[in-house]
Amino acid sequence: MPALCRDCLTAFDNGPRCPHCRSPRVLAHPELFDLSIAHMDCDAFYASVEKRDNPALADKPVIVGGGTRGVVSTCCYIARISGVRSAMPMFQALRLCPEAVVVKPRIQVYAAVSRQIMAMIEALTPQIEPLSLDEAFMDLSGTARLHGAPPAILLAGLVRRMEAELGLSGSIGLSHNKFLAKIASDIDKPRGFSVIGQAETQTFLARQPVRVIWGVGTATQAALEAAGIRTITDLLRWDRQDLTARFGSMGDRLWSLARGQDRRMVSRDEKLKSISKETTFHDDTSDLELLDGHLWRLAEQVSDRAKAKGLAGRTVTLKLKRGDFQLVSRRQALPDPTQMAERIYRIARQLFDAVATPGPFRLIGVGISDLCPADTADRLSDLLDPDAGRRAAAERATDAIKARFGKDAIIKGRALR
Repeated sequence: MPALCRDCLTAFDNGPRCPHCRSPRVLAHPELFDLSIAHMDCDAFYASVEKRDNPALADKPVIVGGGTRGVVSTCCYIARISGVRSAMPMFQALRLCPEAVVVKPRIQVYAAVSRQIMAMIEALTPQIEPLSLDEAFMDLSGTARLHGAPPAILLAGLVRRMEAELGLSGSIGLSHNKFLAKIASDIDKPRGFSVIGQAETQTFLARQPVRVIWGVGTATQAALEAAGIRTITDLLRWDRQDLTARFGSMGDRLWSLARGQDRRMVSRDEKLKSISKETTFHDDTSDLELLDGHLWRLAEQVSDRAKAKGLAGRTVTLKLKRGDFQLVSRRQALPDPTQMAERIYRIARQLFDAVATPGPFRLIGVGISDLCPADTADRLSDLLDPDAGRRAAAERATDAIKARFGKDAIIKGRALR
């Protein structure tokens, strides 16, 4: 059986150890050197960057996210042992892991590291499809002739290079389509490398729960369970027309994926549709000053992410969830796109002031959509706001200072609310 040493990249026949370096980190699979669709996912990316930049955190549970009233953006694997998970309310995370060190996100730093990782991937293949700052699909078809090695060896070399040059680890999934490659990348994290071949696709999927399907969240899973569908095997019993009649286009998609069929191409033209941030409160609140402070911080985080990606939005969205879980959403289209925190905040505050539904609120969120390149942003002068240009110039100067001296070098007063 074809085998590969993940430490020295030696290819050999199957064995428990590498014949060259004696490493036990051996990957063996009948289709190892025949597959070319891959998914790379960094391991606890934000937390790993924080540990790399602050060695004192190396052996500690680290949570990246907001304060006691916020939510967990991500956490390291030490914290996950205690049950901490992404999107968990911070108070719950700290109750599970009271010794955790909480670190505020540094989106601009993560974006810079992401660009380094994507450059390494682009050195292997131009066919990449980034999903976020820390994960991407790759199509390495035809790259063996260019690089003199099959995709599996190139991928093992990629994560080895990431560890050596960036001090960060990643997990690889290798298969014959995107759906299976993404599942594979999550099988053996961290520092994993898993393969799902053509021959084993049906056997592998049959024993999986439906939640393994990308896009099946809590609501969809509940709807499927109401129909008696809990596993992929349950899905296979359904006729395609019946699934579509019950679940619409999602039903047709589920029918195909349950059979391991995914014809989507790896395409770097897949566009990010929106950028948003939200926070869930420990206690429901109607405190306008507190809510205004959160509006600013969320607008600033959305702005930071947009600037890091070189994008701007033509529409600003406000999301609110009342204490009784009623969801309120408002949006406003802009005459020209923006990536400026001040402008996003002002529109979001106007939308908030226009909401007739009273609080208290348990969640607040801000976002931009209808995204476009940033070089078209914030160009039109606002006749109703002659100070808009001055504020934009001040914000760009603030960004330059933060980039040089750190995110906390300048803090607006409203951010302290």
